[in-house]
Amino acid sequence: MPQKCGRCSCWRRPAWCLRFVIVRRASRVPTINPVVDAQYLAELARLTESFGVTHTGVAPATVLTRAREAIDHRLSHDLTNGMQFTFRNPGRSTDPGRAVVGARSVFVAARPYFLAEPEQPAELSGRIARYAWVDHYAPLREALWSVATRLRADGFAAVPFVDDNSIVDREVAHQAGIGWFGKNANLLIPGAGSWFVLGCVVTTAPLPVNEVVVPDGCAACRRCLDACPTGAIVEAGVIDARRCLAWVLQKPGIIPRDLRAAVGNRLYGCDDCQDVCPPTVRFGPRTPAPATESVTAWLPILALLTASDADVIERWGRWYLADRDPRWIRRNALVVLGNVGDLRDAATQQVVRDYLAHDDPMLRVHAVWVAAQLGLAHLMPLTDPHPDVQLELQVAQ
Repeated sequence: MPQKCGRCSCWRRPAWCLRFVIVRRASRVPTINPVVDAQYLAELARLTESFGVTHTGVAPATVLTRAREAIDHRLSHDLTNGMQFTFRNPGRSTDPGRAVVGARSVFVAARPYFLAEPEQPAELSGRIARYAWVDHYAPLREALWSVATRLRADGFAAVPFVDDNSIVDREVAHQAGIGWFGKNANLLIPGAGSWFVLGCVVTTAPLPVNEVVVPDGCAACRRCLDACPTGAIVEAGVIDARRCLAWVLQKPGIIPRDLRAAVGNRLYGCDDCQDVCPPTVRFGPRTPAPATESVTAWLPILALLTASDADVIERWGRWYLADRDPRWIRRNALVVLGNVGDLRDAATQQVVRDYLAHDDPMLRVHAVWVAAQLGLAHLMPLTDPHPDVQLELQVAQ
């Protein structure tokens, strides 16, 4: 999910930002390296505490063999559904040495993102996945920059990575002894669950690495598999992205017809597999919502569908939207409208009319489905020049 890069105001991923690349390629500070021991590591960990980080650890900067095999398996079995991120270049994302030449260790940090849930609004609204209620990556990024700055001042090369496709963060977190892989493919932290964002600093410093990984804590439990609304968890730890609603709601294109009802009122992301996970529900962190930042757990559907493109980007553009294009979140909003809208509401009827006549055929496809779902078939045209819309009309009529 794109964030402002943290080093400037651009919306490119950090790995693509020129200023970030310049920093990444900077030479070491010519100082004498300190003694890198457990006390030094504790000092680095303390630097992150004021930014809300609760768990840290160190993994070796070796090739992430298990992650590479898992990526290759998913690619060969067509389970990625066009997802890029760490699947784009497995050779790079599973080798810390490709991120920082001469890397010897990876400092990993986890920051909780569980917030008190606001009451659902009375107006028609779409649900947002918890991690996106506020920007949890920004403080994590600042925390890891503080660690990188210290390491550089001590003469080591160090580059932070947060929500970056340069490294598989869950794998290095596992190797760092922070948690185990749950059957829902999330990292589960003992006594804390999975409501965490992860990041790391790849460095040439020989930090003392973890030697004991956290054992599996799921045992025979399969609640996440049974609770997935689309059956996307095809086996323990393996997600079929073709059916995972978190990805379906991000991927460009037409949402498959057989998945639209399962979307329900979800506008962005899906938390179902975490909501039922016993270690997460029972032991998950209960962090109160920050008083200085509003929590966006719900979005008004009709307001989103009637806002200008500029307003959509300004208000909700910090989320991942492919190509920074608001049409994808409009598409999601239409599906939510079709699932939970009220056909008797005049504003809803007007929105359906407007989108049935929209100049974007992708949005017209979903508008036809909404009209059929809400019993507003009389609003649908008899034909349409675009084949995708015409096919949807044939199915709906």
